[in-house]
Amino acid sequence: MSSEPGPGLPFLPGCAFRDPMPHPCQGPVTDRVAPEHLEPPEHTSGEAGAPPDPPLDSPGELKTSFHRSQTLGYKNGYALSRLPTVGIGGERLYVNQLSQPDLDELSNTRPVLTYGQSKLTPPSGFVPAHVAFDKKILKFDAYFQEDVPLSAEEAYRIRQVGIYYFLEDDSISVMEPVVQNSGLPQGKLLRRHRVPKNDRGDHYHWKDLNRGMNITMYSRTYRIVDCDPFTQVFLESQGVELNPPEEMVFDPYTEKRRMPITKYTPPLQVDRLKQFLTYDKQVLRFYAVWDDAASMFGERQPYIIHYYLADDTVEVREVYQKNDGRHPFPVLIKRQRLPKTFVDRKKTFPSCVLEISDLEVLEWHTAKDFAVGKATTILGRTFFIYDCDNFTRNFYRDKFGITDFQPVEINKKQPEEVPQVIPPYNGFGILEDSLQNCFSLHPKPPRKDIIKMLENDHKVLRYQLALESPNPEDRKRRFILSYFLSDDMISIYEPRVRNSGIIGGKYLGKTRVAKPGSTTENATYYEPSDLTIGSAIEVFGHRFVITGADEYVLNYMESNAESFPAAALQALREHFRPQQVVKETANSDFPMLGSSRQELDELIVQVQEELKLREYLNNKNIEEAFLQCDKDGSGTLNRETFLDLCNRLNVPTNTTLLNKLIHLCSCGEDKINYRDFLRAFPS
Repeated sequence: MSSEPGPGLPFLPGCAFRDPMPHPCQGPVTDRVAPEHLEPPEHTSGEAGAPPDPPLDSPGELKTSFHRSQTLGYKNGYALSRLPTVGIGGERLYVNQLSQPDLDELSNTRPVLTYGQSKLTPPSGFVPAHVAFDKKILKFDAYFQEDVPLSAEEAYRIRQVGIYYFLEDDSISVMEPVVQNSGLPQGKLLRRHRVPKNDRGDHYHWKDLNRGMNITMYSRTYRIVDCDPFTQVFLESQGVELNPPEEMVFDPYTEKRRMPITKYTPPLQVDRLKQFLTYDKQVLRFYAVWDDAASMFGERQPYIIHYYLADDTVEVREVYQKNDGRHPFPVLIKRQRLPKTFVDRKKTFPSCVLEISDLEVLEWHTAKDFAVGKATTILGRTFFIYDCDNFTRNFYRDKFGITDFQPVEINKKQPEEVPQVIPPYNGFGILEDSLQNCFSLHPKPPRKDIIKMLENDHKVLRYQLALESPNPEDRKRRFILSYFLSDDMISIYEPRVRNSGIIGGKYLGKTRVAKPGSTTENATYYEPSDLTIGSAIEVFGHRFVITGADEYVLNYMESNAESFPAAALQALREHFRPQQVVKETANSDFPMLGSSRQELDELIVQVQEELKLREYLNNKNIEEAFLQCDKDGSGTLNRETFLDLCNRLNVPTNTTLLNKLIHLCSCGEDKINYRDFLRAFPS
């Protein structure tokens, strides 16, 4: 059996190759190599001079043991792998044995996956580049040319820069000095990094930099003209031959701007400096008026004209008056020299220009052009001067010999008084409160009578009302009117009646109610004297009839009898007399006799006379309805049932006579004797 692998088969260390061909004793073998032609395997490791392996395929020696040694084990609970000590079948293993130097090297090597490759200890005399060249920078002065395509004054622009080369990491930075108001983004043009030199991955080195050469970085070509002394010493120490320095090129447009502008100054006839020193802080003051009343919405406005003697300038200021309705803009014309006559003014000359020089003006305004009682035109406006101050009078008297300074009286035209027309009342809010909107933009509430409010506080007169309406449903509705004596306001409330189909509650809020026929100029309101029993009042188009009142109204009217008519007080007393009789009758056990019975008979006669006018009443149906409702035959009915029955039969219970009749026929507070009431309706 051969121990050498065949063609195309790998060789495993520690394993002997066995020929798959049969043994000579088992039969003939074809294409077999003789044992003497086989070369022993080479040893990859082990000591020199080790004895060779004995031949495994010698006749009579067949391998019967194929056991492998254990390579896995545990130490302190952790799984560890170890190298095999013997080969398969207990054979001696030579390929996995290491020499002593290899074992020493492996014992000093730490795991590469965990800590990385171990670094070799540098030699004792080694100095890193970042230490040797720390803060050592090569500085070159350069410039580049930039095209300016959209400018008519310059075709290109020269920009000066500084190229900095850092020796510690071979990085380059380009800086441009910042110029104030240049309008260009200056400063750091190229950040510090290694600048690529070409497309092959090379970078610029300090050996590639020299004076008098062009260097291209990111499609921009810089011309290096000079360097600093340190750079020159460093390059010469490294054996670099430096080119001679060149002169820095400057931007032609910037140099042109720095040149002083030549101005032509015509000779002056007046010494301006002498004039300034002589007349400094001396101002002539004129009082003028501009009359623009002829134009639409024009008026006469006062102005003050200041003439400054130091430089012959004029200023026009507006006189601000309180509550004149104008914005307080004090300066109409700022301080400036005003032209008086132009030089051959043509039609093509613009009437409104920004600046006027001495070449366009033949004559300027001077102090001679201003005088009291004379009109002067300033920038298209004609100002009439009617007075001046004392300093101006003294100046004209000493300078020009003028002594006539009589002021001109300006008759101010009084504006026409526009009559104030008060619009008609629209019905919203109280009349006096709404009227304040016609007198002021910020209306104030009308004044109130505080004394009256304090004297009559919490004093309210209450009346019972019935609504006059052609609808039968509204005849049953009853209302309560409250009159507040503190501010003469009225509110109306409708009591809620179950199953009536009408939502009760507040019918009219607290407000003042004007009488019919009153106007906004002479408004008259309802007073307590107008509220009497049986009287009708109209509230915003709705007519009500007063059918009752409470006892507080009677007490108030009796205590203030001088403020009420005698007829109104007597009618209210007659209204409360049946109630008093009923109370007296209810308190006594005797029936109504004497004068009360006689009063009832007289009242029945009066009711019959009034009901003759109402032919639609069917007296027979009224009697049958009352008898049908009186099931126990007592002759009395509940007040609520009685009134409901009268409303269904269209009996006018809201009249004064019928109310008195109902009160006289009352038996207590809840019962009414309908038999005495039916006497007024004979069948």
